[in-house]
Amino acid sequence: MGSTSAHNNEGLGRRDLIKRSAALGLIAVPTMSFLSACASSSSGKDEEKSKGKVTKDNPFGVAKGGTLDVVIFKGGFGDQYAIEWEKLYKAKWGPQISHLGTQEITGKLQPRFNAGNPPDVIDNSGAQQIKLDVLHKNGQLADLTELLEAPSYDDPNKKVKDVLIPGTADKGFIGGKMHALQYVYTVWGVWYSGKLFKDKGWEVPKTWDAFLTIMKEAKADGIGGLAHQGKHPYYVNVMIMDLIAKTGGLDAMKAIDNLDPKAFVGSDAAKQSIEAMYEIVEKGLLMPGTNALDHIESQTAWNKGKAVFIPSGSWLENEQLKQTPEGFDMKFLPMPLLPGSKLPFEAIRAGAGEPFVVPEKAKNKTGGLEFLRMMVSKEWSTKFAQEANSLTIVQDGVDKSVTLRPGTTSAVAAVDACPVEQRFDYFYTTWYSEMDETIRTASAELMAKRIPPNEWLKRAQAAVDKAAKDPASKNNKRP
Repeated sequence: MGSTSAHNNEGLGRRDLIKRSAALGLIAVPTMSFLSACASSSSGKDEEKSKGKVTKDNPFGVAKGGTLDVVIFKGGFGDQYAIEWEKLYKAKWGPQISHLGTQEITGKLQPRFNAGNPPDVIDNSGAQQIKLDVLHKNGQLADLTELLEAPSYDDPNKKVKDVLIPGTADKGFIGGKMHALQYVYTVWGVWYSGKLFKDKGWEVPKTWDAFLTIMKEAKADGIGGLAHQGKHPYYVNVMIMDLIAKTGGLDAMKAIDNLDPKAFVGSDAAKQSIEAMYEIVEKGLLMPGTNALDHIESQTAWNKGKAVFIPSGSWLENEQLKQTPEGFDMKFLPMPLLPGSKLPFEAIRAGAGEPFVVPEKAKNKTGGLEFLRMMVSKEWSTKFAQEANSLTIVQDGVDKSVTLRPGTTSAVAAVDACPVEQRFDYFYTTWYSEMDETIRTASAELMAKRIPPNEWLKRAQAAVDKAAKDPASKNNKRP
């Protein structure tokens, strides 16, 4: 996937697409083996001995020289953007920078966390991310409150929190404190080929019935209606959860994040939504074989015209650059509406994704914090847009001269059409990883026709009820 956060928050867990005039702001060799990590284990008191003078331009007291250890999830956004960032960081602070781009975040980094020798900056994303709530419970994440309160890089008279799109920092809060900088402003929904729609004479479907009609017509022509990334049910959950939020309104979304005893069982919105998704399965509108495919396989089949629709976040375009045919004209589609939906068609899930963290026991924690501060500068935000074809959480964070690709342009247009109060985003994927995994597994079973909708609802509610019994859950609350 792209970010978590493409496959998670996945992802995901990932990946302000907002009015540009208002606020644009979307297997490697390890640097150290397990044994050498143990040999150089840090106790957490082992930060760089020398510290620079604390000033408004250097709020964390970064020292010149030294080292900086950076690990980046090399998923939908690649890692070239980070390599460009590192050049800028090195030019200012002069450290020797160790860079690792990988999709094996847990495999490469769990031993280092265990040994007390984690990197200084981590893009902790993808299907193999280390769960943020687990790292938090183990006390392994630095508190980023001081980052929010620090002077911003571009204008020291403003704090970092003041240059971010309102609300985007909230996604990084766990247990009442900020522990992750969710950097990419992502739009989630369904995607299609503008060329295919033009060739077939199809109109953009705004209702669920119109959505199904297109898929039925496609099936008659030998084309799958919906492809999904079967091995990563995070993606089909994008559709399920969007349907619940749009059908039941923001209260239905918050009921899930707040572990309501009727979040799923007893929720008419959840019942209607899961039954609607199951209708796609029952009517044979899935692309054949999609349940057994990973994200790249299913997305590539979609690019080849074997399916009309596919769910994803807005990292999709960058992730599929090599597989997307010329003239494909990638387009974003907000989730079509079920009858009686409380939110309009234009309502979309949009928010922060792709969590960057600084470990509590990082050798150069001050350097890690400064790296994150520079990430929310306009220069670094623009560099990300150029290299990753996505926008960031930085307000007005992309130089106006940057040309965006069709899919990203389409996502920006969708945000333009959606008032801020009608944008929504789920937090449970970050707050309760075990609950998230249980719901994903149930969704995979549903799409494979191994369980019916009522069983899905029971399993999802059981996951909510279990999470609610965790004492730590009392610190997570959406108003």
